[in-house]
Amino acid sequence: MPRTSARPRRLISASAPAKVRAVAAVEPGVLDPQAWLVRTAKLPLWPLTAMFALMPLWWGLGVFYFVWPFFGMVLLALLTTRGDVRLPTGTWLWFILLGLVVISATRLDRATSLAVFGLRLSHLCTALIVGVYVYNVARDRASWVKIANPLAFFWLGMVALGWCGVLFPKFSAPSPFELLLPQGVQSERFITDLVRLDTTEFNKLSNNPIYRPAAPYPFTNNWGTAYSFLVPFVLAYLTSVRRGKMRIVLLVSLPLSLVPAFLTLNRGMFIGLGAGVLYLLGREIAKGRVRLLLPIAAIVLAGWIVTLFIPVVDLITNRTSTTDTTSDRFDLYVQTWAAVLHSPLLGFGQPNSVDTTHAAEPLGTQGMIWQLLYSHGIPATVCFYVLLLLLARRLAGAVTPAGLWLSALPVIAAVVTPFYAYIDPNMSVLLFAVGLGLAAVDGPVNREPKPGLEVHP
Repeated sequence: MPRTSARPRRLISASAPAKVRAVAAVEPGVLDPQAWLVRTAKLPLWPLTAMFALMPLWWGLGVFYFVWPFFGMVLLALLTTRGDVRLPTGTWLWFILLGLVVISATRLDRATSLAVFGLRLSHLCTALIVGVYVYNVARDRASWVKIANPLAFFWLGMVALGWCGVLFPKFSAPSPFELLLPQGVQSERFITDLVRLDTTEFNKLSNNPIYRPAAPYPFTNNWGTAYSFLVPFVLAYLTSVRRGKMRIVLLVSLPLSLVPAFLTLNRGMFIGLGAGVLYLLGREIAKGRVRLLLPIAAIVLAGWIVTLFIPVVDLITNRTSTTDTTSDRFDLYVQTWAAVLHSPLLGFGQPNSVDTTHAAEPLGTQGMIWQLLYSHGIPATVCFYVLLLLLARRLAGAVTPAGLWLSALPVIAAVVTPFYAYIDPNMSVLLFAVGLGLAAVDGPVNREPKPGLEVHP
């Protein structure tokens, strides 16, 4: 007589909804049965929605940079409460980086610098928490669309604010948060830049000044950095989701975003995106595939059409020929490296001035590599680049078009480091998208266990 079990067994097939596809195929390492187990206590998505989708609200209140760490603490509390947290590739290396950053605080020359140092450190911690949170939510097999929507709304908000810079370039007003700050705090240039509502960045010292879209960021370079991180994410969304209102909105927003993007005149943004495209094309051609040629050709065509109305090349050439931005940057890099040699292990804790080439010796600014070197030393800088290398290597396991787009993010992040720093909300944007890609490569995303695999309730 055959044995029977008091607890019925459930067999779940490995079928994925036609509406949503996984970002990458399951890797061999996922054959471990534990990888298919779903956590009983699922992480909620509302913190990600409040954090990313409501970004225009936080900017309008003037608390965009300051509310970010509080959401990071909420995500950490939820992860800690749920427990059984999976750690994605590079997490321990990230912990080492944070440890080096904390130790570098001993090099600060005055106690008042601790507030700014703490803000930057909190953004680094928040970015790690966001990446881990997204990774665990995706590995719990929550809907990929629902997980990605908060970042999609962030993109839409950034494009909308970019267009505000195009249509209302001279808009400038104090935010509600700025009005509440003590007079002494308002006089701090760094704080004023973060809390004031400016749709554009405008350099009065330029011989040919131009209003460059910047909102929700204080500087247009931050906008360009976010754009270079978000475009691959949007393309991944469009190639993995075949229907729905968000897909339609993103399809419309992508070509519309080219206008504020081009008007930023951010050379580093174009270099970063170009490097990402070349990286993907090289990988595809090496494998004898050409499936990305069509979408890349469509993007290039859309960009070329925009240049018919916006003389981007002429504007950039005019800007570089009528300002000292290139020579200023090169001189800044030389001075920064000379200063780093005086404190190569721990740096100086933070940059010693505001983020502008016309400030007196703004060492440690104008690029992620320079900020890391000057603020936290050579070991921390090496640690960061090794981390990007590990992420790129792991994401290289992606096989679908959507996964390929996300795999370009570590490459783009590395290429833009000489030009842009992103120890701010953009680091969370980067690790949000990277977390999605890692989850898809490391385990089942939006799919059920394989046929015949037993799952007990």
